[in-house]
Amino acid sequence: MRVFAPFALAIALGLSGLAYAQTGSDPIFAAKKAAEDLRSATRALQDAREARDRIKALSRTILAYENGLTAMRSSLRKAAIQEQALRLQFAARRDQLSRLLGVLQTLERASTPLLLIHPSGPLGTARSGQVLSEITPALQAQATELREQLEELQALQGLQLSAVDELTIGLQGVQEARLALSGAIAKRTNLPMRFVADPETLKKLAQNSDTLTSFAQGLADLPFDTDGAPPPDFAAMKGSLALPVFGTLLRKFNEADAAGLRRPGIIVSAPPVSLVSTPFAATIRYRGPLLDYGNVIILEPGAGYLIVLAGLGQVYGEVGQILSAGDPVGLLGGKDPAAQDFLVETTQGNDEIRQQTLYIEIRQDRKAVDPAAWFAKLDR
Repeated sequence: MRVFAPFALAIALGLSGLAYAQTGSDPIFAAKKAAEDLRSATRALQDAREARDRIKALSRTILAYENGLTAMRSSLRKAAIQEQALRLQFAARRDQLSRLLGVLQTLERASTPLLLIHPSGPLGTARSGQVLSEITPALQAQATELREQLEELQALQGLQLSAVDELTIGLQGVQEARLALSGAIAKRTNLPMRFVADPETLKKLAQNSDTLTSFAQGLADLPFDTDGAPPPDFAAMKGSLALPVFGTLLRKFNEADAAGLRRPGIIVSAPPVSLVSTPFAATIRYRGPLLDYGNVIILEPGAGYLIVLAGLGQVYGEVGQILSAGDPVGLLGGKDPAAQDFLVETTQGNDEIRQQTLYIEIRQDRKAVDPAAWFAKLDR
């Protein structure tokens, strides 16, 4: 036993580290679920074209595509990490694996009687038989584990190859849905309108404002007809609003950026061309380019309140239109990645798909307040 036991123990201890401890969901299962979500979104797109409320149906379809693409991207990243971990573990234990395979091949070639013959006689033969009976199950268990991990490695590689087709279909579908949504919004004529300042007055205010704060304060002073209707109870919704875009908090209220600049709002990062929606029923007070904020849309959800959304690549709607909660107000900037870009990003980690940002301010009685306090789910 003094000859064989240490060797068997070394194999067992060495190979026990090959098991990959998964801390999250299985990336293969997650990728299959994401692929099915993308296929469901494609079916929803066909239905949305015939829906009575095409704008709402198309908005839901776009969000379904975005969620599916985000899930696929996440599962591919996890798959790449898991594959790399397995490869590194195999490389680190190459010698131990070689010894294990050598022993298994020897056991497979040699007959059992021959293995039990020992030069020291019957007692040695008995001892060698006992050692062999102890070692063989352990070797077989390690071989089974190794085979399962090799199969997992092949499955992870196959996942990345098959994902290209699913991503291509998903990206084409979301682009079609966005075009259909833009067309439906352009033809929309049934939204209620409120009287607001004439476009020339808004234009002059934008030209004469040197900050977003001065523009927002000037906007609050312009004539605005509430049409005698009671304002929505926006204050009661504090802490329960949905984010205008599905994303991650990048910078907090008044937090300094890399240049030391502080803004009285929050910045949320999200994938390129993500759909942006109003978090509450509101009237459009302004839409268009403003200072260095890119395209901006300013909404009035209630008397004394303004929601500022800045950094959009495209804005929807017209000044004075009254929107319902969840209505689309625009798209983030950037452009859709190609399907191959997802694989390059996840396998090489070179940030091939660059995130876009949405700047959000909420103003109450002419003063900026922390928007984070108004939203229910904010991934920090």
